[in-house]
Parts: sequence; C-alpha cells; structure tokens
Amino acid sequence: MNVEEFRAQARDWLAEHVPREPLGSWTSPEGFARHRAWERVLFEGGYAAVDWPREYGGRGAGLFHTIAFAEEYYRAKAPARVNMGGLYLLGPILMRYGTAEQRGRWIPRLLSCADIWCQGFSEPDSGSDLASLRTQAVREGEEFVVNGQKTWTSFGGFADWIFALVRTDPEAGRENKHRGITFLCVDLRSPGVEVRPLAMVDGTKGFAEVFFTDVRVPVANAVGELGEGWRVAMSTLGFERGAVFGDHAKYSADVESFAELVRARGLAGDALALDELGRLFVATEVYRANVYRLAELAEGGADLDLRASVNKLYWTEAQHHIFAAGLDLLGGLAALGGGSPVLREALTPRAAGIWTDWHHRYWYARAAMIFGGTSEIQRNIISERLLGLPREPRR
Repeated sequence: MNVEEFRAQARDWLAEHVPREPLGSWTSPEGFARHRAWERVLFEGGYAAVDWPREYGGRGAGLFHTIAFAEEYYRAKAPARVNMGGLYLLGPILMRYGTAEQRGRWIPRLLSCADIWCQGFSEPDSGSDLASLRTQAVREGEEFVVNGQKTWTSFGGFADWIFALVRTDPEAGRENKHRGITFLCVDLRSPGVEVRPLAMVDGTKGFAEVFFTDVRVPVANAVGELGEGWRVAMSTLGFERGAVFGDHAKYSADVESFAELVRARGLAGDALALDELGRLFVATEVYRANVYRLAELAEGGADLDLRASVNKLYWTEAQHHIFAAGLDLLGGLAALGGGSPVLREALTPRAAGIWTDWHHRYWYARAAMIFGGTSEIQRNIISERLLGLPREPRR
C-alpha cells in the first residue's frame, strides 16, 4: 500500500476510534489507565508501531508511512501516547542489541502496553555527567544484586519495568568512567524496589525516583555485552534526541492553537502578533522538512546518530518558543490555570482549553531542554563531532 492510500485508511480508522471525550491527565492513576487502554486499541488496530517489523507486531511499513500516520494522529487530536519509553527507546535497542529471547519476551508486551517501561539513567549528583553514575550491580552467580538510586524517571510512578544503567565493574570505571557500565532491565515489582512519585512544579506526579536495595536481577536481563552499557546507552540517547518520525505534526498543531489564542485575544489584525505567528509557522515547517529529509536518509541506510543532537536542539527549543509566545500573548492571564473563572471569561471556551493544556506543557517544554542532554551539550556535540570544530577546553 502506498503512503497516500495508507494515510486515507489511517484517517478513517482514527475518525472511528479516537475517544470522543478527553481521557484526563496521564499523570493521575485513572487517566493513565485510560491512556493505557487507548494504547491497546492502537495495538489491536495495527497502529502502535507502523514501521516495526511484522515479527515484532508492527506493520513492516516504511518511515514515510509512520510520518503519515503521525500527521493524521495529531490532526485527529488523538490522545497523548504513554508508552514512549518502550516504543521509542527500549524497542529499537532490543532490536539492535537484544538476544532473540529478550526480543521475544519483552517486545510484544511493550508494544501492546501490557508492560510499561521507564528509563533509569539519571541519578542524584549525576545529571549531565551520566558516566559518573553510582548504582552498583554485584554479580552473584547468575544474578546481579543491585543497590542505588535513580531520579527524574519519566512514567516511573506507573511503570512495570525499568531499563537502567548500573556499574558492574568498578575497577574498569576507575580507569575510564565510561567502562564497566551495564544496561540492565529490572522488574519494578521485584523485592527491594521502592518507587516514590515526584511532585512537579505544576502539581503533577508523572515522574518518580526509584530506590534499589539488594534487588536481585537475572544476568540474562542485561542487554548487550556486560560492561559495555555505555555504547548501548549512547544509542538510546540517540533515539531519545533524534526525530520521532512524524512528531513535527504535534508542533504544527500547536502553531494552529497559537493562532486560536491570537484570535481569542482580539489580535487577528495586530502586526506583532501576526509576525510571531509567522515566525513559529516557519520554524515548524523547517522542522517538518528536516524530518522528511532524515526519513529519506534513514531509508537509504544512513546513520543518523550524529544528526540526533541537531534534532534534539531544534525540537526542544522550538516547542519552548511556541509556549513562551503563548505566555507572552496572554500576559497576566498566563498565570491562571484552566479552572480559573477569570480565564474562562477572558477567552473563548476553545482558547481556555488550549491554555489549560499549555499551562502544563510550558513547564515540560523547559524541562525538555535539559533531559536527554542539555541544549549546551547538544551544541558541543554538533560543533565537535558533526562539524569537526576544536574541542571545548576541559578542566
């Protein structure tokens, strides 16, 4: 089936299946359960991972089919996806580094959302310098005994499993801190695991910190070679930083929402507001063109790892600019949450709903410029590794 035929099919399917009522915030237990049920509907319809191989539950389609589905998905205003850790990070890692047994055990369950996965990389005092992590995994026979702590774990409060970086060879780490690290999958229901939700600045609890106290994990749960987890982690960060093919459509939809806010504020004829709208539109169109270019390169076999930092820098800063522009447009109203009667009186119902959503996403957009490597780190990677410029002096 060609891309446009698939697009038409996907549009019809979404029109029939997208929930008519909002599912609520995924950061609440009830909202997360509803989002998880929606993920199951996507899986049963064959739309959970369009470009994944058929043997793993995908359609075996191309990246341009994935892009077409994403564009239709956001056009249909379908619910936010909640199994990103499994779909966009762990799944591709298992296909690249996992054993046949690991792929068969984990991939079908993460694709159907039977298992929710979270990422355990960051630790206290080990943020941008990820290789300084201190969580230890000591081998005892065919098990590791894990002790340590992970923090800022996205979806951690709702996840069933975590893929974590642990230090399995401290001696190798003394010579080179990037060595002796292993990529390990841990069942969060194991004895000795404690998950503590973290309250964010907007009051939501979608993140968590995870504590490991003498947690026993099978050695067979290590992905890739023991002690070579840094290489696996860099691939994971490449997926996290890179283009989630089709995600540009989300930002194009946000620009349309910004236009609605402009109209609601009575500024449809204001030169400054229209200039800002035009700037945001151009930025999202540039990103869309880049995603299409990368998809063409990827389908031709190109390695996109180095270009991932370009994407990370662009999409995180672009989405922040969209929400910051909305904040400036609303002025003092921007401080009000969606439940405020003042906000509802000042805006149209649709515009008030947009800002209710954006009120949360503005703060998340600021965090996006930090997680997965800060914008400053991405600029260093681009300059040194992609452009070949002199390295920044290290102390």
